Amino acid sequence: MDTTIDLLELIQQSYSKMSKGQKAIANFIKAQNEEAVFMTAAKLGETVGVSESTVVRFASCIGFDGYPKFQEALKDWVKGKWNSIHKIGAKYADSSQLDVLKEVLTSDMKKIGETLQSLDSQAFETAIDVILEAKHIYIVGIRSCEPLADFLSFYLQMIRGEITLLRTNSVSEMFEQMIRIDQNDLMIGISFPRYSMRTLKAMEFANDRNAKVIAITDSVHSPMNLYSSCNLFAKSDMVSIVDSLVAPLSLINALVVALCLKVPEQVKHNLKNLEEVWNNYQVYLNDEINFIDEEPIIQYSLKKDEKIE
Repeated sequence: MDTTIDLLELIQQSYSKMSKGQKAIANFIKAQNEEAVFMTAAKLGETVGVSESTVVRFASCIGFDGYPKFQEALKDWVKGKWNSIHKIGAKYADSSQLDVLKEVLTSDMKKIGETLQSLDSQAFETAIDVILEAKHIYIVGIRSCEPLADFLSFYLQMIRGEITLLRTNSVSEMFEQMIRIDQNDLMIGISFPRYSMRTLKAMEFANDRNAKVIAITDSVHSPMNLYSSCNLFAKSDMVSIVDSLVAPLSLINALVVALCLKVPEQVKHNLKNLEEVWNNYQVYLNDEINFIDEEPIIQYSLKKDEKIE
């Protein structure tokens, strides 16, 4: 299994501290990595409009011991990306659209089954208790994991509140959002290959502040486990160039359901309050469809004869 940190993520985390010329190099590599991989430092500098020494400093800025080491890492990154594309192309070369549909759904069902078989029930129960006991919860999921973080944050807000979903393009901004985290709080980091350096740094920061840390990731080999005390694993092997998030989403959904069952009265109370807010402030006005006699009727007002001023 590839445990490499995403090279573009590595560039992104150093982006804020780069010079103008280094940012130009970063932008070119992000947009034209397949072209950049064959360029010498001099050629890359000429193409972008900076000096060769700026290119060398760029490689050092993101943690490489010289440009050749960076170029080697870039080659590996591009090679991995193209290998995935070629594999999926060869696998489905003679397949119909229906065959593709069946293959992907079957693969996703298999991942859910494997996740169920390998899940540590004690870790799952511990995660439930820690989530309920924490004073404040910080959640981070970057790039393809962002929808998972959004989903978890949305439902945890309904269940218990005091949730911060970290949204940022730099590690420094992320730290600013976490500046008050302490031993009473919880960090939930969600990351799957290729792993996010920003997520890893956020979890490290939380661990340094003695906060509890939960990792939602793919295996015991994940670097996300370095700073977590509770690890929840879900299978995410790719059947294509698109990350499969079905099993991780099912795991998170199970967390939400288990939390609701653990504190049902609290959930009912929160939902009742939320419904009152919706009604009082007409949150869903002009945004709901009701069905009367099996015909969709758009709800223009909350009361039949009510007029909007």
